Amino acid sequence: MPVFDDRSAAGRQLAADLATRGYRDPVVLAVPRGGVPVAREIARTLKAPLDLIVVRKVGFPGRPELAVAAIVDGDAPRIAWNRELLEAERLSPSDFDAAIRAETKELARRRRAYLCDRTRVSVAGRTAIVVDDGAATGASLRAALMGLRRLRPRAIVVAIPVGSAQAIAELTDADEVVCLRRPYPFVAVGAHYADFRQVCDAEVTALLDVAVPTHIEIDR
Repeated sequence: MPVFDDRSAAGRQLAADLATRGYRDPVVLAVPRGGVPVAREIARTLKAPLDLIVVRKVGFPGRPELAVAAIVDGDAPRIAWNRELLEAERLSPSDFDAAIRAETKELARRRRAYLCDRTRVSVAGRTAIVVDDGAATGASLRAALMGLRRLRPRAIVVAIPVGSAQAIAELTDADEVVCLRRPYPFVAVGAHYADFRQVCDAEVTALLDVAVPTHIEIDR
């Protein structure tokens, strides 16, 4: 049975929890596209700038919800692999060369579409709150965290409405993980939302336009 009406409702619930934790000088970093409506509610509540970490998930063949890898934006894009899944299916990263090329191209397109000429914001010495709409394998979040630490934030917090125990356990690059629901067994992120329609590019842009116009680029 769905727990959240939609991503915005999940964001409000998550924001209420985060507001009690007393984070110093927070920056809210959304993983697009699904993380943006969630993150917008958090940024509004915490009165913090809303930013992006652009990540692309590489789905398992025939099961696109299941991430075999994720690519994070930057001068040299970084890849986080789901090694356990690769080993279980007797696959190697080279089996996904074509998918990696396609998703890298899509990542570049999204960076241009979402960020344009928005001014960058530094996270150095600040609390970076990384937000997505959920985590089934955690590959997208692990990729996002991979490049964030080098920007020297005071602390990195992952905030998600729902996640699997396995995904949360593997977010070791975060100083803290805040997750409202950790169901077992975990089926899929969308199963916990009454409305889990795809977030379009126009919605991402509109949400950024009403927030502080800043963004993060990893490795720059």
